[in-house]
Amino acid sequence: MPTAQTTEIISFGPFRLNLTERVLTRNSEQVELGGRAYDLLVALLSRPNELISKAELLRQVWPGLVVEEGALRFHITNLRKALGEGSEGNRYIVTSSGRGYTFVAQVARLSDQAPRASDMSSFQQANLPVRLPMIDREVEIEELPARLMATRFVTIVGAGGVGKTTLAIAAGHRLMKSFDGALLFVDLSMVSDPTLVGTVVASLLGLSVQSSDATPSIVAYLRDKRILLILDTCEHLVDPVAAFASSVFLSAPNVHILATSREALQTDGENVFRLDTLACPPDGTELTAEIVRTFPAIQLFVERARASGAQLDFGDDEAPVVASMCRRLDGVALAIELAARRVESYGVHGTAELLDQRLALSWLGPRSAPPRQRTLHATLDWSFGLLSDLERIVLRRLAVFVGHFTLDAVTAVCGRDVNQRDILGAIDSLIAKSMIATRPVGTVMSYRLLDTTRAYARDIQIADDEGRDLAVRHATYSRNWLEQRGRDWASLSTGVERTSHFGNMNNVRAALDWCFGEDGDAKLGIQLAAAAVDVFLAMSLLAECHRWSQRALIALDAGAVGSSDEMRLQAGLGVSSSQMYGESDAVNDALNRSLAIAEARGDTAYEAGLLNMQYIFHGRSAHFRILLDYARRCHALAERSGDLAIRALAHSELGMALQFSGDLAGSRRELESLIGILSHAQQGSVLLGYDPHYRSIMALARTLWLHGYPDQAADRAREAVKASEATGHSAALALVLAGAGTVFLWRGDLDAAQHYVDRSYSLAEANAMGPLMAIGRCRKAELTIRRGDLQRGVDDLRTCLKPIHAARHELLTTEFNMELALGLLSLGRAGEGITLVNATIERVNASGEFFQMPELMRLKGRLLGAIPTSRHEDVQACLQQSLDLAREQHAGSWELRTATDLAALMASTGDRIGARALLQRSYGRFTEGFETADLKVAADLLSTWV
Repeated sequence: MPTAQTTEIISFGPFRLNLTERVLTRNSEQVELGGRAYDLLVALLSRPNELISKAELLRQVWPGLVVEEGALRFHITNLRKALGEGSEGNRYIVTSSGRGYTFVAQVARLSDQAPRASDMSSFQQANLPVRLPMIDREVEIEELPARLMATRFVTIVGAGGVGKTTLAIAAGHRLMKSFDGALLFVDLSMVSDPTLVGTVVASLLGLSVQSSDATPSIVAYLRDKRILLILDTCEHLVDPVAAFASSVFLSAPNVHILATSREALQTDGENVFRLDTLACPPDGTELTAEIVRTFPAIQLFVERARASGAQLDFGDDEAPVVASMCRRLDGVALAIELAARRVESYGVHGTAELLDQRLALSWLGPRSAPPRQRTLHATLDWSFGLLSDLERIVLRRLAVFVGHFTLDAVTAVCGRDVNQRDILGAIDSLIAKSMIATRPVGTVMSYRLLDTTRAYARDIQIADDEGRDLAVRHATYSRNWLEQRGRDWASLSTGVERTSHFGNMNNVRAALDWCFGEDGDAKLGIQLAAAAVDVFLAMSLLAECHRWSQRALIALDAGAVGSSDEMRLQAGLGVSSSQMYGESDAVNDALNRSLAIAEARGDTAYEAGLLNMQYIFHGRSAHFRILLDYARRCHALAERSGDLAIRALAHSELGMALQFSGDLAGSRRELESLIGILSHAQQGSVLLGYDPHYRSIMALARTLWLHGYPDQAADRAREAVKASEATGHSAALALVLAGAGTVFLWRGDLDAAQHYVDRSYSLAEANAMGPLMAIGRCRKAELTIRRGDLQRGVDDLRTCLKPIHAARHELLTTEFNMELALGLLSLGRAGEGITLVNATIERVNASGEFFQMPELMRLKGRLLGAIPTSRHEDVQACLQQSLDLAREQHAGSWELRTATDLAALMASTGDRIGARALLQRSYGRFTEGFETADLKVAADLLSTWV
């Protein structure tokens, strides 16, 4: 096929210049342009923002001809008219007297080969704030999206309060359709810890974070997505944001990044879009209202003053005064707005007098601060001086909050000596005076101090006892909020649902920092950290759970030993350590200590949850006899408590434990009882983010396959996947998909198994689920062996087993060892396979994983049969032992595989009648699954012995 021609397009403002077709359009309408004017435009665009001399332009546009400069001026004038220069304040070409011309508008080069949103895997999550009105940003709102689409990574850089966020939001709305609604707005202003940049993004994406560095998980998730990622307010986190943005930009080719910062990130791929302050009238000139109105700073001042209720008659008398104020405010939009809103109370001249007085004090600030920052600080200082005493008190107290807060939080934290009615009145006034920003979250209104306002308010000195009381109230409110709302987190899966909760978690972090700081309250910190455990684990914020649980346990005093706080903290330390670093004695000790406290305190819910954690711990470590003991303890607890949720957990544990032990009938009974309970009760986790539902459906699918019901097993597996997908819990879905991969691999459906394994691995990678990623790599290696690429599959499987052993995550080691032995058998290395299988049989006898024993003995028989020195009797004995074990366990699928191998061995010695009778007995028990691989092999053999 011929290669599609790439058309180069230069974009500036509302114009697009098609160099291939020599066509200039404005807002999709063609602009009539003479040949010389077109050539001049191309020459100027070739070096934007650079002075091109008159002589050089004459040589380029009139090559080989002698032309007067008057012709150049004539065609420049025509070009300016065609571009509409001068109307609506547009400016494209600047003249340097006697020297030449410069094209000054922002230029972007585009190509018609850009991928369409419909061709991408799109992430549908547009959480963009409402678009705010802008003054004189028409050029920027045309240029910025064009540059972003052309370069993929743009940082809006400008002074504080200049309107970077407003412009970014407007650009996001402009590009909404281009990205099919796939936009994510990340407000970083509330994040002070540099290590939490990735955590914030991951939570808004609805990803579970199971490592201290979320960036690899996010990159893996976004790799095939087409999405616009807006990172707002980055200046206090320049280094971590730069590293994060660079990783995403380099690894996710369809992700576009728009950042706002007071300084450039200075990282790979970044294009800086500098946003200047609003233009102000020059000083020392005769200013009339007509002239002044053409400047955007004045337009903003007048518009905001009138919007605030001022009856402003803007005439020649007010024009120079307003111009002077805007100049003193350096054209910073935020400062201008704050000043304009005072006109209603003080008039233009009164406001100017107050402004002059307060700004004079601003120059006494630190000399290291940039001038604009000092001016903005002075504006805030002046604005603070206009507040009532009550408003000042409330504003200073509000500065304890990080990010958004609610009215109930304000009442609880700021109401030390102020009644609720006065607090609410002060909040209303501060909103009206632009000191507080508002944002609806669902049906609840949330509030937030602008970052500069909060920083200013925190610098205000208050008495030590008041400051400590404020910090204690803030930490106490955070603790109470966690205790009341913490259990809700397990049901929240998406960034939209988590928005308000996640904002509060920033306050929890700030409170923990203070509690364990030099002058903090460690006792309150212990309570707060304990209350946060369930939330940290439900959100998979494992690094934070580990950090604060460990810090609180170090600070634990004698009076708190054996308390519910220690119980939670030990559980948090044990579970987070297990997930992050694998199983260890320290994990076991922490879980045992927490369990002992729960038993002593009679906390049945926590006891059940900890029994489950110990169950999982020993299951991963392949201690299946101990596993069964914990399952039975949980079952006994459920019978005593009568709690449906604990009963569901007990049936789940016992059903899976009985499956491992080889009691398939008991396993099926327990798991089907669980599903019956869950169908009549509200689903939810008992504790520590664990939900037995979908995992148990998958366990039932495995039991059904082992029993000899391959079609029912497939139906259950699909049911579990579908139900898990509906919840939106990506970590749980990854586990369920892994289980489905196993079921379909057993059925011999390699394509379906590959589909589920690949999906599971992608989710595990996106959520940094290390052990599950290792399992996924092993499954991929298994499939490689099954598809005939033996050497690569064997090598891959051996390599992938190493991290599983290192993390003591041995739950599926037996299955992988058997597949590895089969690969060795196919490579003619049966001796190596025998060694591996014998070691695995020894480990299974010690661990109690008896459901695998029939298949292990079958495999041993096949390996022995491939060794020339083996005796026929030994091979037959292994297969007969496998058959007896399978029948004892009622494992119909294992029985069919062994009967097939044993019948083939009998037929090879001439006993076809006995072989047929043996295989027919096992095959005849099946009522379904006749299209699966094992049943097809058995049917083919039977047909040859007629």
